[in-house]
Amino acid sequence: MLERLAPPLDILAESTFFAGLNREQSGAIRARCRVQEFAQGNHIYVLGEPAADLYVLVEGMVRFALYVGTREASVGEIIRRGQVFGWAALLEKPQPRVASAFCLTSCVVGALSGHEMLRLMDQDHSLGYAIMKRLNKLITGDLAAFAAG
Repeated sequence: MLERLAPPLDILAESTFFAGLNREQSGAIRARCRVQEFAQGNHIYVLGEPAADLYVLVEGMVRFALYVGTREASVGEIIRRGQVFGWAALLEKPQPRVASAFCLTSCVVGALSGHEMLRLMDQDHSLGYAIMKRLNKLITGDLAAFAAG
């Protein structure tokens, strides 16, 4: 994995997860975003590791696999540009990953520290509410897809 300082990431504005935030909120998130590059065949994260970062895919394709016990399901199957994954990083108490994210191609992601995002959301309650609404939709969509098989 290579990490570099984030340029102004238009992908945050393009992402439905971050859409509709005001200029100040978007700027605060963008300022905390790190750009990371992963080679094809690498994992961005794996089942059981600490959930430190939330990710938005900038370039490439990622396979997302959610686990319950030993059962694996491809939830959402392929993550594409602008989609957010790694939502466990936004849980108040750090949890181990319940999924894995695998690079099907070389990938560039925007990485956001869950700890920093939670602090930002505490400082700006309207941002916190907007993110939590979107997080709820993301989690329930992942779990519904998993239950459907």
